[in-house]
Amino acid sequence: MRCRQIVVLAAIMCAGIAGSAAAVEQKFATRLTAVAYDGAMRANVQGDGQVFATLDGNKLTVSGRFMALPSSATSAKLHSGGGIGVPGGSILDLQIDGQTDGALSGSFSLSSKQLTALRQGHVYVQVNSQKAPEGNLWGWLLPEHPFPGVDVPEKGQGFLPQLDVPGNWIEK
Repeated sequence: MRCRQIVVLAAIMCAGIAGSAAAVEQKFATRLTAVAYDGAMRANVQGDGQVFATLDGNKLTVSGRFMALPSSATSAKLHSGGGIGVPGGSILDLQIDGQTDGALSGSFSLSSKQLTALRQGHVYVQVNSQKAPEGNLWGWLLPEHPFPGVDVPEKGQGFLPQLDVPGNWIEK
């Protein structure tokens, strides 16, 4: 009987650990949009896409799609900037599959500095293409949220609330 109680207790503890791990999992999302540097680049930085990411502990899993690029995608990377909407350096390479339409993905163990940047909204996805080697599509990874349709304006803070400033992210 004692052995059976130990097995039951161990099963309950394992279920509790699994349940707490699921509770820690965080979801992030972004819409990839074109970012023109100047009027001359406008024709080279077009397209659209969406990216979803899951953070489980320090493991980040990223997947997404891009479409309608004016030239073939050459790379996709995670970058970290000084704030939401502020460009920064590349931190991790994503896998891409496709040319003007395709998929991107990756799975990474993040450092504590990268985790902090992600939770503050400083990490973004950048898709580069032949005609726009320094960025065709960009999108900051923010807590998962609904996306408006194409050409539908977002009310209020839109998609760039600074998460590292207290009171800027409104929970729904």
